[in-house]
Amino acid sequence: MTYKQPPHPDYPPEEGRYLRGNDYSPVAVVIILTTDEDKIPPELERLVRTGIESGAALSGTVQTANIGIEKIVCNIVANPNIRYLVLGGPETEGHRTGDAIKALIKNGVDEKNKIIGTDALTANLYNISKEMIARFRDQITLVDCQHQNESVIRQAVWSCYQETPTEFMSYSLYDPGAYPDPPLNGKITWKVTQPWAEPKDEKEREAKQKALDLMEKIKESARKKREQETRKERM
Repeated sequence: MTYKQPPHPDYPPEEGRYLRGNDYSPVAVVIILTTDEDKIPPELERLVRTGIESGAALSGTVQTANIGIEKIVCNIVANPNIRYLVLGGPETEGHRTGDAIKALIKNGVDEKNKIIGTDALTANLYNISKEMIARFRDQITLVDCQHQNESVIRQAVWSCYQETPTEFMSYSLYDPGAYPDPPLNGKITWKVTQPWAEPKDEKEREAKQKALDLMEKIKESARKKREQETRKERM
């Protein structure tokens, strides 16, 4: 019998645009979103529904190559039963989110938590730990179904459920059982909305801190000046 274990009690820890299915499923489905949240085209909605109806643990959309991916990592490592990530949908211009996900799984991140080997504009995972990233990469196998239709997504999810290796596209898929270690629980710690503005090295960090300190001094000086003017007016 295939080994399974309960997800973390707080699973899934991060909210998002996804549907929740069978917690003991070995697969999650992620569809790349190229539009605003209120303008999701019907064909992408059908891909998401196909994922959950075919038996995925989670099936939803992702738009950005930073916070969006971080939420995926948090939710998957909280459920050791998820061993595959089926990636579907088109590619986003600029964000290049699909490329960033593939590069993350293949290459990981550098010392600054920037995804290695992608030209995605915002591929920086500042808000989650390296432990969670390493666990995510070790726990799941990517099944690349980008630019494919609903029947391919359905077949991919079905293949991940099989007890013996099943050929699907260039993959040999089956349910290997839950990841042996306990689930990891964690949420995004703080949200970076402009990762390109983060310091690139220690010199830039020092310069940024000096600028912040100067701003605080200016604010404090302005506050004291206002207090002095207020006292004069009362005299």
